[in-house]
Amino acid sequence: MKIRHLAVTVVLLGLQIPSFAQKVDVKKAFQHAATQTDLLLKEVEKAKDPKKPQLFSPRTIEDGHLKLVASRDWTSGFFPGVLWYLDEFYGTEHWKAAAKKFTADVEQEKNNGTTHDMGFKVYCSVGNGYRLTHDPHYRDVLVTAAKTLSTRFNPKTGVILSWDHSRDKWVNPVIIDNMMNLELLFEATKLTGDSSFYKIAVSHANTTMKNHFRADYSSYHVIDYDPQTGAVLKKNTHQGYSHESAWSRGQAWALYGYTMCYRYTKNPRYLAQAENVAKFILNHPNMPKDLVPYYDFDALGIPNEPRDASAAALISSALYELNTYSKARKDYRKKADQILESLSTKYTAPAGSSFGFILLHSTGSKPGNFEVDAPLNYADYYYLEALLRKKNLK
Repeated sequence: MKIRHLAVTVVLLGLQIPSFAQKVDVKKAFQHAATQTDLLLKEVEKAKDPKKPQLFSPRTIEDGHLKLVASRDWTSGFFPGVLWYLDEFYGTEHWKAAAKKFTADVEQEKNNGTTHDMGFKVYCSVGNGYRLTHDPHYRDVLVTAAKTLSTRFNPKTGVILSWDHSRDKWVNPVIIDNMMNLELLFEATKLTGDSSFYKIAVSHANTTMKNHFRADYSSYHVIDYDPQTGAVLKKNTHQGYSHESAWSRGQAWALYGYTMCYRYTKNPRYLAQAENVAKFILNHPNMPKDLVPYYDFDALGIPNEPRDASAAALISSALYELNTYSKARKDYRKKADQILESLSTKYTAPAGSSFGFILLHSTGSKPGNFEVDAPLNYADYYYLEALLRKKNLK
């Protein structure tokens, strides 16, 4: 059944590849994204359950149905972010109104101290809203969210606690994904002048650099710390092939995270870290020619392992920014362009399909056997971000 499904998918993609396939045209890519997102907005309304009004944000397709999640879900801010990126490109009231509507449903997370995913939820939604509108209400939400996130920082470990769950596996787990949430803290210092947010972000980045990376600059997924001494208890890779393997999206979080840290601090150590991670990713012998990685660079079944378009979109977006800082900028831009061309050629959903998601063939968790070869809202988010960054490069 899986082989038959794959064959049908290939045929459909072959027949309905968008017209911008052979060369990335940002305008046409956004036209395709707008068509799909308009469909997704309609599908969201169809999928809403009056008995579960808290479910509002489209995350993926699950068992043939559109899956909506509540604001507490770590992915809840990405679809509002997609809408803000469409507003940024088109500047129309249609997209702005939709972005404001979905962002409003995420704002309550500013007070949720039980999660480290404040950046993903609040910054990708409210942060983009503030960047584009300068609405003082959004500013207040961001500052409150940063204060809430700061409560998860432990001076003894030097890092922000990631998960409250899975205490049977870890005492004080910190995941590489957490690098992405530092942007909220850096921005909070810019907004308020309060350096405490900045100091927490730097401490987290420095400690992560020390403990999360191997000699080849690949990253573990989870580092478990002793909350009293800061000693490292375990080094695991929860969503990858094995503890010592290189989970692709984890490497992408690292690349994006340290590139972003350099933007705010201009610390050359962060730039060097980002470049070393980029080197590991781009030169890995198991990186496919189209530069859309398998879910894990070391997965045993390569080349018969699922790809992760979300990791590719992240890498592309990060490389466009790294291109503006690094002496190797031509190579980074060329690789980012190649990734976007691959995504727009082989990984976009045919217009009018897949409930309106933009990209196909992402992998949430292969070990967990969920969201494998599926559309994901964060893949769409970073894909549009990469397209905008390409557009804005001189």
